[in-house]
Amino acid sequence: MNTLALVVTLVVAVCSVLQLATRRTGARNAGGTAYVHDLSEVAFLCGGPARVVDTALTRMHMDGRLAIGGPGIVAVQREEAHDAVERAVLHDLAAARNGSLSRLREDVMRHPAVQEIGDGLAARGLLAAPGESRARRARGLVLGIGCAVGFPVSIALTVAQYATHDAYADIPLPFFLKVLPALVAGTVIGLVTAAAAKVRLTTSGRAAVDTHRTANAQVTDPAHLVATRGLGALPDPGLQGQLVTAARQRPARRTPSASSRSASSGAVFVPVTWCAGVGPGGGGCGGSSGGGGDSGTGSACSSGSSCGGGGGSSCSSGSSCSSGSSCGGGSSCGGSS
Repeated sequence: MNTLALVVTLVVAVCSVLQLATRRTGARNAGGTAYVHDLSEVAFLCGGPARVVDTALTRMHMDGRLAIGGPGIVAVQREEAHDAVERAVLHDLAAARNGSLSRLREDVMRHPAVQEIGDGLAARGLLAAPGESRARRARGLVLGIGCAVGFPVSIALTVAQYATHDAYADIPLPFFLKVLPALVAGTVIGLVTAAAAKVRLTTSGRAAVDTHRTANAQVTDPAHLVATRGLGALPDPGLQGQLVTAARQRPARRTPSASSRSASSGAVFVPVTWCAGVGPGGGGCGGSSGGGGDSGTGSACSSGSSCGGGGGSSCSSGSSCSSGSSCGGGSSCGGSS
């Protein structure tokens, strides 16, 4: 029993040290590039792809380049784009068979122009890359749950230890007590690090968001308010209602269309991995409440999934998501609830 207790303690100690030592990119770069280049990066950090698209749509509507009205229809007033995301909006509108706002949000969220924003933020250590978060969380869960299962197992071994004990020999220290410190430490370290891995926004990313918000605290531009605070901060109730309704819609399963077949947009053929909820305090793919809604935090999504914006999502495999939707497979995005 002494040898077994020593082996268990060493295994748990090594796994715990490795789990703690595997710091995320943002933690390693915490003293470095804590800045954002533009409002689209701020929106991605605060709410993922859904927030980026909502910010672009708000900006284009408020300056008269787009008309967004009921029932969820978008029309181009001036074909003028100021960045790659706005070009993606105009391109998808030109290729679409109708001007559906919910479908437009879905398509642009999956567009390379939006997805590459997340790639750039991850490269600078402001976000944890999807694979990095999933692997660290999986290791933490294996360690934590394994150690938790070790409690009843160690008790059973202790009972067996005393059942086979020679009545004339000295009473040994119970096996349960020998491994108890290691099991407690392993359970706590594993579950805590697994929970921490759900938060995609790194220390550097949170610092960049806080710095931007502080420097622009007096800005009342609607697009800035959407980027940093979500649709709940949008001062135009008509536009807010249209965007929130679009975020809550679940588009029908996709069929091949001129938009989806377009080679220049490439959205269907690009491996989409970023979820919309990546705000401060978020979990899963992103955060915990409303990447496309009115909070600064993102939604909880399953890994590598495809969704539309809103709050509290359940997602499926293979693509970028915003918070709050129930989604189909592949790279088709849904709306939010």
